[in-house]
Amino acid sequence: MKKFSVFFLLFTFHLIIGQTKKVATVMDSYIQKGFNGAVLIAKDGKIEYLKYTGIANRHYDIKFSEASRFHIFSVTKTFTAALIMKLYEENKINLDTTISTYYPEYKGEGRDKITIKNLLTYSSGRDLQEMRDFLDVYSNNIWGLDTFIDKYCSGKLINPPGTKFDYSNGDYILLGKIIEKVSGKSYEEVLREKILLPLKMQHTDYLHHIDIIKGMAEGYSYDDSLAQKFYSPTNYYIDNLYSAGAMYSTPEDMLLFDQAIFNHTLLKKETVDLMLTPYSNLDETALGFWVYPKKFGKIETLLAERQGGGYGFHSNWVHLIDKGLTFIFLSNTDAVDLNVMRFDIVDAYLNK
Repeated sequence: MKKFSVFFLLFTFHLIIGQTKKVATVMDSYIQKGFNGAVLIAKDGKIEYLKYTGIANRHYDIKFSEASRFHIFSVTKTFTAALIMKLYEENKINLDTTISTYYPEYKGEGRDKITIKNLLTYSSGRDLQEMRDFLDVYSNNIWGLDTFIDKYCSGKLINPPGTKFDYSNGDYILLGKIIEKVSGKSYEEVLREKILLPLKMQHTDYLHHIDIIKGMAEGYSYDDSLAQKFYSPTNYYIDNLYSAGAMYSTPEDMLLFDQAIFNHTLLKKETVDLMLTPYSNLDETALGFWVYPKKFGKIETLLAERQGGGYGFHSNWVHLIDKGLTFIFLSNTDAVDLNVMRFDIVDAYLNK
């Protein structure tokens, strides 16, 4: 029995080394193309590969390390979805009830037609002014939440709710407001109370533009025609992204959230199953994730994912549901396409 155990451990060790060696080769190719940031791979919650590379702050030539913090932008939406599902478990929210039930002050045409589930699946049918007038919405002024919703998220309906996928920040900003109305607390208070503190996510939080966060990376856009290649993008107010994109985190903290979701310690299994049920008529959108089957070489898997990006920052979170594998990619540049890179890394790991 002991000989078998030793053999199994050695076999597993060499298998992991083989997998991560190929990942390292693919990583090197992306680093040469300009990738800056961090990549984490974990099996059943145990980190098998973690690499920080490149420059976090080009003004002072500060390199990435475990002390670095990343804007995660729209990955924030999965935290918002998880908070909604916590309230659902507490029987404080019905996913099939409309906005006006919890937020009677809402002035949009869809107040009595758009359900919580419609908001979670980007199928509210609203006129998406907050996406169309992007520069004015996020870069020119700081809006109070109620003013923001009245000005940009309260327009007419252009599609029947639940019939068409149309990605937006506003649907998740409305969810954040509903969380506040139901709980009687601010979104960031509920976020800390129900997720960040219980999971001991000590390097993750909600961000305001005036906050000074130790280790926070700066975002950079990339232009190959420029002599310096990288440049600082236009100023923006992170506050306006609110429950749709105002958080920061680290790869290790994101793994804590990942494991709490997929091991059913944050939410019950039946709740997570509901979250991970995709709607084929809505581009395989689930509640806070996209979920769909994916093939890497000859290996088939069921994949849940969430991306985020803005002003140079990009984040990708991939979980292979049937294999217990987690891949987290965080970057502060757009020098490489993280949507392409993530699948190259997953393929390298699976097909060693």
